[in-house]
Amino acid sequence: MAKKSSSESEARKECKFYVNASVKDFKNSILWHMERSLARATVRATSRDWWLATAMAVRDEIMGRFISTMSRQYKANSKRVYYLSLEYLMGRLTEDTLTNSGLMDVAREALKELGLDFDSIMASEVDMGLGNGGLGRLAACFQDSLATLDYPAVGYGILYEFGLFTQSFEGGRQIESPDNWLKFGSPWDIVRPEYTVKVGIGGRVEGVMSSTGDWSVRWIPEGELLGVPWDVPVVGYGAGTVNFLRLWESRATNELDLNAFNNGGYTQAVHQKAMSETISKVLYPNDKTENGKILRLMQQYFFVTCSLQDIIRRFKSLNGENWDIFADKVAIQLNDTHPAIAVPELMRLLVDVEGLGWDKSWEICTHVFAYTNHTLLPEALEKWSVPFFEKLLPRHLQIIYEINARWLSYVESIYGRDSDKIARLSIIEEGAPKMVRMAYLSVVGSHSVNGVAELHSQLLKESVLRDFYQISPEKFNNKTNGITPRRWLKTANEGLSDLITKTLKSDSWPKNLDELKGLEKFAEDSDFQKKYMEIKRENKAHLAKIVKDLCGVDLNPDAIFDVQIKRLHEYKRQHLNLLYILTLYRRLLHNPDADISPRAFIFGAKAAPGYDLAKNIIWAINTVGNVINNDARIKGKLKVAFIPNYNVSLAMDIIPAADVSEQISTAGKEASGTGNMKLALNGAITMGTLDGANVEILEEVGKDNVFIFGMNVDEVQKLKAEGYNPWNVYNSNENLKSALDWLVSDYFMPGNPTAFEPLRKSVLDWGDQFMVCADYQSYCDAQDRLGEVYKDKARWAKMAILNTARMSKFSSDRTISEYADDIWNLEKLPPRE
Repeated sequence: MAKKSSSESEARKECKFYVNASVKDFKNSILWHMERSLARATVRATSRDWWLATAMAVRDEIMGRFISTMSRQYKANSKRVYYLSLEYLMGRLTEDTLTNSGLMDVAREALKELGLDFDSIMASEVDMGLGNGGLGRLAACFQDSLATLDYPAVGYGILYEFGLFTQSFEGGRQIESPDNWLKFGSPWDIVRPEYTVKVGIGGRVEGVMSSTGDWSVRWIPEGELLGVPWDVPVVGYGAGTVNFLRLWESRATNELDLNAFNNGGYTQAVHQKAMSETISKVLYPNDKTENGKILRLMQQYFFVTCSLQDIIRRFKSLNGENWDIFADKVAIQLNDTHPAIAVPELMRLLVDVEGLGWDKSWEICTHVFAYTNHTLLPEALEKWSVPFFEKLLPRHLQIIYEINARWLSYVESIYGRDSDKIARLSIIEEGAPKMVRMAYLSVVGSHSVNGVAELHSQLLKESVLRDFYQISPEKFNNKTNGITPRRWLKTANEGLSDLITKTLKSDSWPKNLDELKGLEKFAEDSDFQKKYMEIKRENKAHLAKIVKDLCGVDLNPDAIFDVQIKRLHEYKRQHLNLLYILTLYRRLLHNPDADISPRAFIFGAKAAPGYDLAKNIIWAINTVGNVINNDARIKGKLKVAFIPNYNVSLAMDIIPAADVSEQISTAGKEASGTGNMKLALNGAITMGTLDGANVEILEEVGKDNVFIFGMNVDEVQKLKAEGYNPWNVYNSNENLKSALDWLVSDYFMPGNPTAFEPLRKSVLDWGDQFMVCADYQSYCDAQDRLGEVYKDKARWAKMAILNTARMSKFSSDRTISEYADDIWNLEKLPPRE
């Protein structure tokens, strides 16, 4: 961090940084790595070479802090939280690490002196393919906050060789290709082969007699593979604490069958190796097939057992077999149901491997595990078939049945032989086949169950987990999600970040987001409004160049940039957005000179490969957009751009440029959302329903600074109970009828008018599960109001500034502090001065 004069320092709030490097030393480090690590002459170096050398120079600077952190935590024998998540949507790490270590200005100047453009060099880094959507990005933000707040923590996940997929469009359709992000390795991954663990698969369970004459159970796996850990440093802001994320790679126990190879069986020789390594190949394999389902279950078990074995090893290295204090040293957070298999796996390790009794083991489990629920959608509450468990994890199935038997015995002690109640609370769902309810397993095996927004947590208690709440209300709590302002404002929006620092005379706000409230007094200051909106327009012009390059669409930076960026799902209702676009397009065709604020609708989303309707919605948006963008009759007043391969890096370009944040899920369906927080923090006005964290954003920023539309949860439930019929809305609303009929005419798809029939049928013939028709008119009205408000530039600037100023509640630092105090009983371990 650049030094300030003494008088300036006295007037500023400053954040302490534990890493210091001069521009000269940093530049020399880059050149050293270019020559010694990469064996590359500078005259032949590519942009990627320069990025690698820069990343290695950054890594050199933070490794001392990493060793210091690990030593501090080891000597203190601190309690740690272990965060188990199947996703970590990290994005690019170099810029984030430069920001948190305080080396951003140093790196910029060093590369400038080398005759290089910083932004071009940073763009050579590919996003880490470790996550998909909000769940993974939340996990990444939490890791940042845990380190920033000096909490001892380890994140556990899988080192996927391939990410979800790389998205492109052909004829407007989504095309998926492999996301080979690890093709050339990563400078941020550090292999730890000494901590490799073994993982069993399949086989049988048999009874054995112990050396003391006691009968016990032993699992005899049919096969075995290895879990090899790779560590990624997680640098807290200021670099006082550097934690790590441990990612597991699957490998075969034997690289190849040498006898088979020597006998000419080349394919057979490498078959076992290939099968073993499949587990860590791809994030979320398509589970429409049985093999895909089996692979997903194996992925979940693989990373869970690797992580638990690692946790136990670490505990025993400091505490021996003093299991009485295990829960005093270990807290494990289950991030959704993906790691739920951890409950029976820890029981297996404690009972079968460590030799503890069932009751003692169960006591430990229920004190260390805590469960975060991320969905109200019944279809998203994972279930795995009993036959799958019998095939892959026979011992775990036995343990699950035992857990369930004891649990149902407890239920019966409360309710008697109420068969309906027992069926509703059973971990095993009866049917053909029987299913293991992983959410129920998580609830029963945890001491804490939390939702991720106030509304979501309340609905959990009233709906999907109501029966469990009635038995154990003390378990249930809320932890509203948050985002890290370091990544999502300071790094992503440098212009606004600099303005905030100068205005508040503080560079400590990224660690103390409450300081942003100081901007409120500037919300009506015309000079500040001018500076704020000039930065917004610069960001819009930057995004317009990206859209032109990626989509071939010309956007006017003075138009309203209306942004919907999130996973493509019916409940997120990108097709409701599309229906308004069609309505507005039709209005302009009837009156091209209509006095409307020019609009640019910008989408970013991936649809799961097996989600046909979601892919149909993408195709429809692209097709309609192509027609609109090339229609000279509307005089450029309406544009549509669907940016391909949406990821964290693109989000960092899109979010600072957004004027409008589309958060239009059906009330009661979105658990929380975090994109809504990132966009509002950067001054985008929320267009939203009373769903998820939108409710709390409304409370924080005020009703005059958001646009709320549509039914609330109670109204949605009431309308469904009354027998909602979307055809009634369709027949009574001429604009809705015209939009839906137009979509399946030959206007947009000459020769193929039925192309978008699935979309139309989903909101008419198939019952409109997500109430698109019911909320259509309210949405259109709110959009029209927004367009009118945008014409008042001073009012719009005030709204945007107040959104930035009032978002401090949604820092992930606040969320993590609540987890630490209320759930983990975790203490900070600050660095020594």
